[in-house]
Amino acid sequence: MFIGRTDELARLESAAASAVSQHRLGLALISGDAGAGKSALAEALTRRLADRGWTTAWGRSPEYAGAPAAWPWTEIVAALTAAGHPPDPAFTDLDAARPPAEPAAARFRMHQAFGPYLSTVAAAGPVLLVLDDLHWAGEQTLDLLTALAGRPTAGPVLILGTYRTTEISPALAPALGRWARAEPARVHLEGLPEAQVRELVRATAGRDVDGPTARAIHRRTAGNPFFVRELARLLGTGRGSGSGSATGTGTGSATDTDTEADSALSGIPAGVRDVIRHRLTTLPKPTRDVLHLAAVLGLDVDVDLLVAVTGHEERTLDAVESASRSGFLLDAGPERVRFAHALVRDTLYDDLPRPRRARRHAAVAEALEQLRPDRLDALAHHFLRAESPATAARAVHYAQAAAEQAERRFAPHEAARLWRAAVEAQDHSGAGDARTRLASVMGMVRALAVSGDLASARRYRAQAITAAAELDDQALTAKVIGAFDVPAIWTRNDDEALARQVVEVTERTLAALPRGAAETRARLLGTLAVELRGGAGELGRKSAREATAIARRLDDPALLAFALNGRFLHAFEHAGLARRRAGIGTELLELAERHGLLAFEVLGRLILLQARAALADFDAADEHASAALRLAERYELPLVDVFTDGYAALRLTAADRPEQAETAYRALAARLPGTGMRGLEEGLLPLALLCLRVQDGRPAEPVPGTDFGPYEPWARPLELLAAGRHDEARAAARHIPDAPGDLLHEARTCLAAVAAIAVGDRPLMERAHAALLPAAGELAGAGSGILTLGPVARYLGDLCAALGRPGEARAHHRHALAVARKAHAPHWTAAARAALPGKD
Repeated sequence: MFIGRTDELARLESAAASAVSQHRLGLALISGDAGAGKSALAEALTRRLADRGWTTAWGRSPEYAGAPAAWPWTEIVAALTAAGHPPDPAFTDLDAARPPAEPAAARFRMHQAFGPYLSTVAAAGPVLLVLDDLHWAGEQTLDLLTALAGRPTAGPVLILGTYRTTEISPALAPALGRWARAEPARVHLEGLPEAQVRELVRATAGRDVDGPTARAIHRRTAGNPFFVRELARLLGTGRGSGSGSATGTGTGSATDTDTEADSALSGIPAGVRDVIRHRLTTLPKPTRDVLHLAAVLGLDVDVDLLVAVTGHEERTLDAVESASRSGFLLDAGPERVRFAHALVRDTLYDDLPRPRRARRHAAVAEALEQLRPDRLDALAHHFLRAESPATAARAVHYAQAAAEQAERRFAPHEAARLWRAAVEAQDHSGAGDARTRLASVMGMVRALAVSGDLASARRYRAQAITAAAELDDQALTAKVIGAFDVPAIWTRNDDEALARQVVEVTERTLAALPRGAAETRARLLGTLAVELRGGAGELGRKSAREATAIARRLDDPALLAFALNGRFLHAFEHAGLARRRAGIGTELLELAERHGLLAFEVLGRLILLQARAALADFDAADEHASAALRLAERYELPLVDVFTDGYAALRLTAADRPEQAETAYRALAARLPGTGMRGLEEGLLPLALLCLRVQDGRPAEPVPGTDFGPYEPWARPLELLAAGRHDEARAAARHIPDAPGDLLHEARTCLAAVAAIAVGDRPLMERAHAALLPAAGELAGAGSGILTLGPVARYLGDLCAALGRPGEARAHHRHALAVARKAHAPHWTAAARAALPGKD
């Protein structure tokens, strides 16, 4: 039955009409609490549009991770196929036995294929697709909807999604933000008004009720249609009515009748769970027993599996039919039923004592292993919930297998959950050995890093490396070290102590490595290169070169991408190497695109963003920034927007909008804590603000207590000068070291040049000039992709002028003018012109 919601239904019909009139794909969203009637409203719209000739198809998200990837879309494709449309081959390959090395690329291809498929279906007539229970949807389900939103189609399409506002998952929250760009029609369902509650009670109970009873029900349910129906069913059985008010024949005063109405429902506690428990007492015990077991299976129930667990087909089918007649179960297709509401299933499940619940999970797992051995997620779920020493080893096995499957499907949050569950199962039960546990820990480390939890990833990685070393198994240690091949862009480690530990263990493992283990050697060398980043030593560069050579010889794309990452991190031995880094970025990008290595494709884009920005080629840098951000949004890659946000602040600096740039830097700095990116976080904001002032020729404006972190030696003299403490500034300048080989090498050196000129330190000026000369055509600091001091040539010109070399000074200032013009930076152009005598 469908009562009320007239305005809401009209808004949805309007969205459908817009899709038809504009010949496009429209999006509509229904939200509300559990039991608010979201599915009922979607069903009402489905019936109306079907009557008008629309093709309709539904897909429902299961409540736990036991269904294959993108299961609701698979249901939709099956429904469209049943309606006479050809099947979509994109879903046939999703669960292939041998998935590609980079599942994100396969998922991208699936997205690209599904759009044209949907367009073909829509060409035959308007289409309504309903995605029910998006609060339980997996990453791939949401990702495909994101890819479709706003996409052109050959005919009108309306996609309707429903979700609980009180249960928005970590995956759904950002998806809702992305869908906002498609300007969906939004319908939020509040409780029904009292008049409609009375109408719903009448329709459910089969008789009218008076106003006071309707008010009592409305008050207790807040108008939630599900709660209303449950209470009305009690009235319909006569169990809840003990007064005239329940039958509409009471004659007392309003106050008395309200009291009588409350009394009529007083045997029912306020919570809907108690309502459901009360209704369950009307069922035969065998039916209740089967329902409790079905609740262990989940919201959607595989009848074959239910029969296999009970061992009694006829009795089980009789119980399912009885529960269906009573409204507890709904037909969900061949051999499947579905609980009428999640609250029904939750009540039944929670009422099972924990020991009985665990044993039933074990029984379900045993049957599932025989009947559905390919359902890895479901097998992991039930074996883990069994909490039994007898099944602990299988719980670990299936959790690991399901986690690997989630990684192949590029669902890192789900993979991290499953890896963690595997570790916890081993720790609680003692199942497996230390090597099995290490495999789970390193899987969890990978998934945590990819999903953005860098701090936890580092902590568990350190524990795993220590545990592997203690086992004195060099092959296992090498495997643990090499398992962490997450791309790195910043040239300073987030955890120097962990980096030293990894380097020490890696060097020992390399020394003990047998001949012929080329791939393992390359992974260990690549790890050394990554962990030794930002240093001036030769070991990191040598390791990166050798790792790259081995990877090329083995023709291993993933290994080569990791080695090239190491090469990039050591392409900073002196200033002016932006073109070399651009070459590495170009090779990495082409390799990643060719072989579907999504994470390294993003890394290649970020490297090219930095390199092209250093070369004042902002058009190219803009393109790479946009491409990196699109990939990150599409595949939910965290932290990429930290770098694109930093680049946006750099672009504001180049456009001579310092106030807006400062606001952007402060916003970026506020976001960094908690990301785990300590190597980027420490001292970044004060350094960026100092660079804003210095490149505009403004005083450093010292702030007491400012912590420049690793940039203190280069910033301190300028702060002292701004405070008028010239003698202290001169002394501090004498202690400025050579800048380390990292992304901010040129920026540090330019700050040293400014200080040297101000205090008249000739040796420091000579050092700075020699260090900066190879970068004469670059923008200082822009190689970081985050901040800049403007053309390096400007500082070279100022140094030469201070050193008494006017001819060289003029040449450098002319060069600065050319770089400033290339960057389309008016303030840098004006500064270069001002430094030149006469007119340029």
